[in-house]
Amino acid sequence: MNVDLFDFDLPTDRIALRPETPRDAARLLVLDGDATRDLRVTDLAGQLRRGDLLVFNDTRVIPAQLEGRRAGIEQDGQLSSGAKIGATLHKREGPRRWRAFIRNARRLRDGDPIDFGNGVVARAVDRAEDGSYALEFAGDEPIELLLDRAGRMPLPPYIAAKRPTDARDAEDYQTMFAAEPGAVAAPTAALHFTPSVMAALEAAGIGKATLTLHVGAGTFLPMKVDDTDDHQMHAEWGRIDATTADQLNAVRAAGGRVIAVGTTSLRLIESATGDDGVIRPFEGDTAIFITPGYRFKGIDGLMTNFHLPRSTLFMLVSALMGRERMQAGYAHAIAAKYRFYSYGDASLLLP
Repeated sequence: MNVDLFDFDLPTDRIALRPETPRDAARLLVLDGDATRDLRVTDLAGQLRRGDLLVFNDTRVIPAQLEGRRAGIEQDGQLSSGAKIGATLHKREGPRRWRAFIRNARRLRDGDPIDFGNGVVARAVDRAEDGSYALEFAGDEPIELLLDRAGRMPLPPYIAAKRPTDARDAEDYQTMFAAEPGAVAAPTAALHFTPSVMAALEAAGIGKATLTLHVGAGTFLPMKVDDTDDHQMHAEWGRIDATTADQLNAVRAAGGRVIAVGTTSLRLIESATGDDGVIRPFEGDTAIFITPGYRFKGIDGLMTNFHLPRSTLFMLVSALMGRERMQAGYAHAIAAKYRFYSYGDASLLLP
């Protein structure tokens, strides 16, 4: 499909730079079949049915944004000055190795060391076709400790371009379900949830399950092709254990709906579901790319934030609800001054 079909105009003042306070005060656009309702996240329980189940991603965002310099390299007996290098970790490849997108990569050669300060040094190796490098971290300390010393929260580029990351983001860009370190982007639909919202859902007979998908920085990369058939998704690692798979299957067998909270949860569930509609345990990489025409097998609805034009995620919601329905829904959200993207408002999509 032509990528231009998924374009729309968004005024820059609709891009949220901070989350709503309190979190559950965010607005909620409900697209329920042909019905459109303007509500708040605190109204969520009333939009679902007893026996439904929400699926959350329990990944935890790590401080995956690094700034450093290429360590001095000896040339003709002298050390060269180190070029500034930026790195955004993308996907873990081993105990001490992460794949990373590199800023100023033209100044790197395979094998060059990068000094990120605070005693954190990594060697850039194995440059890939997409320009990324593998970073092999020196020393014996766990990488998590190294990142705590030298890294910062990896805010999306559309926020980072407008303001610097600060101490508040360390809390704001983490969901209440965060438990498994490894993501370099938050599963932002779950940022709206609070203990009071969860209590209201429980009282309404709505269940909860968790899975893990470590979101990669590839989620922010713009599409550089004109046709969706030519786009290559970056793989992300996820896990659904047997207990969770059984729980989701039981809900659907009893007539309840499985509602994914976030596109990350949706993509992993769909990756784990067979053509027979049975959700099975899953552990490994997924690079599933969902566009209109896809037949959903494991989920019955989605809660998600508002996505970028021409993005794979806007294509995903268009596959779920229909492209024209989503274009009209986003036009409504823009006119009604909803806040967009990671720190913005939410939508509940029930086809």
